[in-house]
Amino acid sequence: MVRLTIADGIAEVVLDAPYRLNAVDEQALADLAGAYDAAAAGVREGTVRALVLRGEGRAFCAGRNLGSIEPGSDDAYGFLDATLTPLLRTMADFPAPTFAAAQGACLGVGLGLLIATDVVYVAEDAKIGSPFANLGLVLDSGGHWLFTERLGAHRALDLMYTGDLMTGAEAVVGGLFSRAVPAADLLELTRTKAARAANGPLQALVASKQLVGRIRDERLGLWEAIRGENDVQGVLGASDDYREGLEAFREKRAPRFGG
Repeated sequence: MVRLTIADGIAEVVLDAPYRLNAVDEQALADLAGAYDAAAAGVREGTVRALVLRGEGRAFCAGRNLGSIEPGSDDAYGFLDATLTPLLRTMADFPAPTFAAAQGACLGVGLGLLIATDVVYVAEDAKIGSPFANLGLVLDSGGHWLFTERLGAHRALDLMYTGDLMTGAEAVVGGLFSRAVPAADLLELTRTKAARAANGPLQALVASKQLVGRIRDERLGLWEAIRGENDVQGVLGASDDYREGLEAFREKRAPRFGG
């Protein structure tokens, strides 16, 4: 269900159940957590400097696999709180830049996997959202936060009440994700951007990732954010990457960052 490959400093994690549109169950989420743990170990060992998440086939992830669920006995809270939420935290806290390539259905849990990724590129015709209103449930996996934060309360509730889906192009216009491209170009773009990050100054990129997370979660004001920048810059000023970057600038060449 989940494949992990590591090459050229990039860990690529693949949801590989195209026959069910990469819908996930508890085992798939456990496998996904294991792949992220293994990739994080690669960061510590110096073999991983960026991560790409993608889905095999015509969909990124159609959400939770509902085929074997019995409504009367399903522990939806346990699935979300004990299994999914810890995974989303693991993904969001990954110690290197993360990128996702999302095509086709990106629904429910699939949407949550994207929310937990640093940079998301989507196919222009991707289908994003959740038809949870048709199931008598609410949007989960962070969807309420994403829609309300980026789209405002009126548009968020419009999507939740109706179960309507957004295209990838509409989602990018609404500020949900980074950019939308034709589906045929999606994976190449994502891999190219991840490779650029993998060749970048890892310590500085992770510092920016952490500061952006604080601005989002702690609602830092301007001067608090500036203080955070100052603190980080003070640390980075003594790093090997900074010395290399400054030397490359003076020598008018591309820097060779080593982390």
